[in-house]
Amino acid sequence: MKVLVQKNYEELSKKAAEIIKAQLAEKPDSVFGLATGGTPGGTYEEIIRMYKAGEVDFSRATAFNLDEYYPIKKTSDQSYYYFMQKNLFDHVNFAKTFIPNGEAADAATECAAYDEKIAAHGGIDLQILGIGGNGHIGFNEPGDEFIAATHHTPLDESTIKANARFFADVSEVPRHSLTMGIGTIMQAKKIILLASGAGKADIIQKTVRGAITPQVPASVLQLHPNVTIIADTEAGKLV
Repeated sequence: MKVLVQKNYEELSKKAAEIIKAQLAEKPDSVFGLATGGTPGGTYEEIIRMYKAGEVDFSRATAFNLDEYYPIKKTSDQSYYYFMQKNLFDHVNFAKTFIPNGEAADAATECAAYDEKIAAHGGIDLQILGIGGNGHIGFNEPGDEFIAATHHTPLDESTIKANARFFADVSEVPRHSLTMGIGTIMQAKKIILLASGAGKADIIQKTVRGAITPQVPASVLQLHPNVTIIADTEAGKLV
């Protein structure tokens, strides 16, 4: 596991975008796993800038999103479908994009089909992750076991409270999600995890140096052969 500490959020975002650019140069038909949330936003802004400047071309690339609230309509401005269209997909030329369907009538069927799509595309070449204050990656919350496959899961109360800032009121935050499982994430060939702010310092320390436990889901990344954590100074101060 490699840890790159950048001086600020802007530099963190640029470093992540450069890794994505390098992946495209190495393999133009790469399959990317993408995250939503506050931290990846700067990376997506930099990717859009690169695309408009002619520095990157996603015309042969595919994207699979990590997760989605459930149930939620695609037209909701709080859906991850809406977030990804607005903040990335409407501005660059991905050949194909996939996001778990928050409107699916049967969550289990949707989750199984999602893993099948990933496998049919040869698996994920580069997975982008954020991290929750409780150590969740995707919406894999702390628990008694690592759940391997994409699955329907309730959200931890701490996650609901943390995500309330994106909603008018905490009561509007969905209580469930569809998320890639730990096994799906760990099958990616390369992983980069982004962390920003002092509030993430403790969980980054546990992720990098703590015990491998489902109580800190991100700690499982210690077992992956190619993980890079990109943190700003505040998030990386304990490692």
